Amino acid sequence: MDPFFYIFNLIIHFDKYLPGIIETYGLWTYLILFVIIFCETGLVVMPYLPGDSLLFVAGAMAGSGYLNLEILLISFFFAAVIGDSVNYWIGNTAGMKVLEKNYSLIRRDHLEKTQEYFTRYGGITIVIARFIPFIRTFAPFLAGVGKMNYRWFLTYNVIGATLWILGFTLAGYFFGGIPIVRENFNYIIYAIIALSLFAVISIVIGVFRTVRASPVESKNEEKKE
Repeated sequence: MDPFFYIFNLIIHFDKYLPGIIETYGLWTYLILFVIIFCETGLVVMPYLPGDSLLFVAGAMAGSGYLNLEILLISFFFAAVIGDSVNYWIGNTAGMKVLEKNYSLIRRDHLEKTQEYFTRYGGITIVIARFIPFIRTFAPFLAGVGKMNYRWFLTYNVIGATLWILGFTLAGYFFGGIPIVRENFNYIIYAIIALSLFAVISIVIGVFRTVRASPVESKNEEKKE
């Protein structure tokens, strides 16, 4: 097997190889898990890394006594929060460069709408995005591009990370050993993603309605004056 393909396959399906990695690397496994979650949340070019499944499997391994649950939760928490923060500042810096260079493919008014969106709905988007693969990686980047207030971003970043990590890791810890749960885990993930997407779509529809209605409302106010 080609070494590059082997490494790529190992990274993508790291959750499946986790038991063997624990036996091989011992305590270094916590650092490896930290790096993977950090990259999946912090680097916009790596949304394909395992997230939900990795948390669940790691929790299941903790439930079986192979990993320490407290160390696992702390490692995941800091990896997720720091990752999102790094992603935010990359987007914040990149957004400024886009505005300065005025790329033809990225219109300034689109960036302004992004800023308006994250001013209004950034908090709940950051929290919900934690439960949606790929969106989880892009949301903090777009929050940075949209110049969302960082103190508010950090608050919702911590809330989202806490809910995400506790939800999936503890689910693996308490239920990962049950055959029917382990065998149907993918369906559980799909259900969570579907609910999260529904919430995001509802928010986006609300944004468009607000944007479309605002000019009319302003004209009515002018007439009243």
